[in-house]
Amino acid sequence: MLKRYPFTTTTHHHHHLKTQPNKTQFTMANHANVSGAKSSTLSTLSTEDQFYTDIASKNVEPLWTVLNKMVPPKPNPSSVVTAWPYEDLRPVLMQSGIVVSAEEAERRVLMLVNPAMQAPYTTDTIYAGLQLILPGETAPAHRHVAFALRFIVEGSRGFTAVEGQKLMMERGDVILTPSWHWHDHGSEGDGPMVWLDGLDLPVYRFLPVNFAENYEEARYPSELSDNSNWKLPWAPVQAVLDENKETETYARYDYKSGEHGKHLSKTISGQAERINAGATTKKVRETVSFVYHVYEGEGYSTIVSPEGKEEKVQWKGKDTFAVPAWSTISHTCTQECGSAYLFAVNDRPMVESLGLYKRQELK
Repeated sequence: MLKRYPFTTTTHHHHHLKTQPNKTQFTMANHANVSGAKSSTLSTLSTEDQFYTDIASKNVEPLWTVLNKMVPPKPNPSSVVTAWPYEDLRPVLMQSGIVVSAEEAERRVLMLVNPAMQAPYTTDTIYAGLQLILPGETAPAHRHVAFALRFIVEGSRGFTAVEGQKLMMERGDVILTPSWHWHDHGSEGDGPMVWLDGLDLPVYRFLPVNFAENYEEARYPSELSDNSNWKLPWAPVQAVLDENKETETYARYDYKSGEHGKHLSKTISGQAERINAGATTKKVRETVSFVYHVYEGEGYSTIVSPEGKEEKVQWKGKDTFAVPAWSTISHTCTQECGSAYLFAVNDRPMVESLGLYKRQELK
């Protein structure tokens, strides 16, 4: 910044007169001062620019230029609220069955990619996709480090075989494929099988230890299993949700593993919610992100991002939508009778285990 230089003042003891320098003197002095300040500023800029240029080759960067991003005043997920109406995606998904076989694709999936990011991000921590198996097809056996859960959207008499247990799949079932477990998919039914895949793939973008192994044959040897910790049917879940249906307009059910009674995995898990006709849930925000899927019903969700942007997501049966962490969520069921039921994949296990879980109920 240029300094302002006042006129020189001379005091005469007898007459107390003040004199000013002549015009020529002032102009010369001012010019010199301005020139010096400009030179100093240019020198400073040149020094600063040179500093940043010099350190770039040393594989270091200045924290002070990005401190607000590194330590923000509030959670700042990169993902944004996004909806995938099923009526828009189903025709494309069916067309994929013509374009490529399950064997060729290994997994015929349309990834649900958050528009603010890229695959495999549906939220910052959750990957989701819609997978299709047609009658008589087999998606070849493999195993991988990533944990996966699957919510069955459409069809019957499809199966997932996990480590030798052949699990028949029906709408609303949650099927688990734990880390490093052999699994394959197939269909013995007459129509398409569609399910929502939920995996912790984004975690492995910063923990690069995920890999897969293909089995030597298309199917891993398996036998039909009617009782497995890796299959969680919908009916018992809805029964719990409906226990106090007449007195409580909203209920939430958290899926637990039958093996240890905790979350479905150490990274991601699932939950189900009931909203009665005409009801609106409380406004809640958590340091948890969600990929919601509508089991049945109609309504909308009012979602306010951490930055304060409000959006309304209209939904009906089989639609899917993503909600970033620390978003304020409120669901409204617009039906005149009955209830709406939502399923959601969440990242609650990893958030809780890292001690990062926070929840706020807003008015």
